[in-house]
Amino acid sequence: MSIYDIPLTTLDGRSTTLAEHKGEALLLVNVASRCGKTPQYAALEELQLTYSGRGFSVLGFPCNQFGGQEPGTPEEIAEFCSTTYGVTFPLYEKIEVNGPQRHPLYDELVSVADDSGAAGDVGWNFEKFLVGPDGTVERRFRSKVAPDDAAVVAAIDAALPR
Repeated sequence: MSIYDIPLTTLDGRSTTLAEHKGEALLLVNVASRCGKTPQYAALEELQLTYSGRGFSVLGFPCNQFGGQEPGTPEEIAEFCSTTYGVTFPLYEKIEVNGPQRHPLYDELVSVADDSGAAGDVGWNFEKFLVGPDGTVERRFRSKVAPDDAAVVAAIDAALPR
């Protein structure tokens, strides 16, 4: 099964897959509204605005597994993201990224190692996975790496469709 075939549900309840983003570079991020790293939404939105016209999108996956920092309903999450950070990138239903109920998408993502060589479970909110236009998971950036970090920006630039 390709990463494009995994069933997903948008935050507003629509069934979909990543196939609608085939051919784009994607930054998949497990997000949370009440986390010390929540301000990363601003840099994620800036990446969306900067690169969306060049075949790129940020995709947000709310997750409540880390300190209960995403307790909201889909409507509350959407309102928070829109009014607080002006988020325009796609958001999906709240999922689990670790453990026995881990979403199948994250089964694929966590098999990729970060730059230090560590693969496995997501460590915290706002971990980032860069997917190339062909659906290959190319890079993994841990939560402490800001979305506007030079390494993330360079990786996105390199992954953009040509």
